[in-house]
Amino acid sequence: MHDMTGKTVLITGASRGIGADTARVFATAGANVALVARGADAIIELAAEIGTQAIALPCDVSRYEDVAGAVEKTAEHFGGLDVLIGNAGVVEPISHLATADPDAWGHVIDINLKGVFYGMRAALPVMQATGGGTILTISSGAAHGPVEAWSHYCASKAAAAMLTRCVDKENAGNGIRAMGLSPGTVATQMQREIKASGINPVSQLDWSDHIPAEWPARALLWMCSPKADPWIGQEISLRDQDIRDRVGLK
Repeated sequence: MHDMTGKTVLITGASRGIGADTARVFATAGANVALVARGADAIIELAAEIGTQAIALPCDVSRYEDVAGAVEKTAEHFGGLDVLIGNAGVVEPISHLATADPDAWGHVIDINLKGVFYGMRAALPVMQATGGGTILTISSGAAHGPVEAWSHYCASKAAAAMLTRCVDKENAGNGIRAMGLSPGTVATQMQREIKASGINPVSQLDWSDHIPAEWPARALLWMCSPKADPWIGQEISLRDQDIRDRVGLK
């Protein structure tokens, strides 16, 4: 396990699923973790579970003021910010384009795309002032191919993947390590929502087909190590057996 003692990590969407497991994995590796999510009760409970290494920061990632405030509080509380993990994301409401509610469709963009940008925009000056940091974005296979009734999710994930590449393009020479992680299908609440929709082949998958949330959490920790440096500026997929072997996932 990569040692993160003394490092500070901010995780969006930390109330459940990949985000919550990522907080536990990083805390076990010695990191301070800032838990960011709309679900205040859940992140307060998780912070209590982790202990003094964790701080709960209720936040709506679709609002820049909220995100900037969370980054500022994290830096004040722990003395800096070393890693940003843009994990917050939604897929509901699942709907075909012809019947999609425009406001609801746009709100998914606000969370999945603008929320990622807001985190980057708030974190970059803090990281640059201390010589660098790591920015990791949770991507998806949906960023690279259309999925029925997921136009908002596919479009937002594709744009977030490009944002991550832009961070690398602009900041790789200034100590910023930017990468994406495409985890595949993960056994989380989002997959329950997808299953309930009954639309497209992903909803037909058996629960046993999904990987545990701990796997992408462990991959994110590995991505903070020098071993992942050859993939800086790129997107890593947990569907790749070579990557799974490197992370130590069996």
